[in-house]
Amino acid sequence: MVKVVNTPIVPSEAYAGIEIHGSGSVLLHYAVVKEDMCPDGAKSTCHIEYQEHGDVAGELEEISDEIKARWNVEDVAIVRRVGSLNVHDIISLVAVSSPNSKDAFEACRYGVGRLKKMTTIIKEEVFR
Repeated sequence: MVKVVNTPIVPSEAYAGIEIHGSGSVLLHYAVVKEDMCPDGAKSTCHIEYQEHGDVAGELEEISDEIKARWNVEDVAIVRRVGSLNVHDIISLVAVSSPNSKDAFEACRYGVGRLKKMTTIIKEEVFR
């Protein structure tokens, strides 16, 4: 399952939607907006604007397919939020279920890394 949303991401919904019948390990990771300081130290993050720039859902499907091809996973869920996000809001969620924890952790780490390199999202940080 992949989703692009403009409303808050709810981790319990992702967990409820992932297949876990043959899995002994389920891993959920979510990235949140952190409060960064400007290089001059005078301002901090107010919010971040994430805008779609192309086929975001298609790119998320590619990431999910890559995970399924490389690791022994039962299911993958990736949710990516767009719009205006405040400090501590969830930006994205990667959930992986697997028969073993090694594959779950490696697959989830890969998914998180790929989300950071997305080309279909434009990020604009707004400072106070």
